[in-house]
Amino acid sequence: MLVYTTIICIVVVTWLKLHFISTLTMHQLLGIVLGLFLVFRTNTAYDRWWEGRKLWGSMVNNTRSLAIKLNSFLATTDKEDRMWFAQMIPNLPASLKEHLRGKVKPEDLDLVDEDMIRTIEKAKHVPNTISTLLYNRVTNLFTKNRITGEQLFILDRELKEFSEIVGACERIKNTPIPYSYSMYIKKFIFIYLITLPIGLVGDEEYITIPIVLIISYVLLGVELIAEEIEDPFGKDTNDLPTDELSVKIKDNVREILL
Repeated sequence: MLVYTTIICIVVVTWLKLHFISTLTMHQLLGIVLGLFLVFRTNTAYDRWWEGRKLWGSMVNNTRSLAIKLNSFLATTDKEDRMWFAQMIPNLPASLKEHLRGKVKPEDLDLVDEDMIRTIEKAKHVPNTISTLLYNRVTNLFTKNRITGEQLFILDRELKEFSEIVGACERIKNTPIPYSYSMYIKKFIFIYLITLPIGLVGDEEYITIPIVLIISYVLLGVELIAEEIEDPFGKDTNDLPTDELSVKIKDNVREILL
């Protein structure tokens, strides 16, 4: 935009020496419409980012709640089950973050059992597999009379909530902003900025250059911010800190159960 606007100013002001009254009525009207589009675009992208953050906040709370309940229900001498849950509960958020980024690898999880590693390698949907293993383990505790039916019902809430969190995160990941809508805004911004120097140069002459640069920075910056945050599950600076949250969950669960 700097080069393009400078060329327009040199051609009109220095070479052709044209002096005409600029009209910005069209740009003023289009600017109102463009502003509404950008507000909607940014709000939509931020809603996706914030919903993802709330879902991961729910993941933190549910893992803590499940660990606290298991800590109360299981005997202090039941080291094997405590160790198993301390290992598997943090694997659920760890597998979810990698699942949302593409593919889960066994080395991304804390697995020490060879059978468990083979199970994860065969799984097409690792978070569902881990959630199923948690359900099976809790049900097994009930069938062996290690927990009561009431305690099983109490644990069911967190176990069910895990599946809902996974599904909601997948909905955000797999439902991007419609391509036609996104491209329309980009074309709108492009046409607006390309015609803006022509509308300003008659009155402002070389002052047109900094004016256009500031307006371009604002409009393009808003659009790029929306693009940056609309997919919140990656590894970019502005994405959700899922790595840190996964480590936090792991530390909290192990502190409670072990």
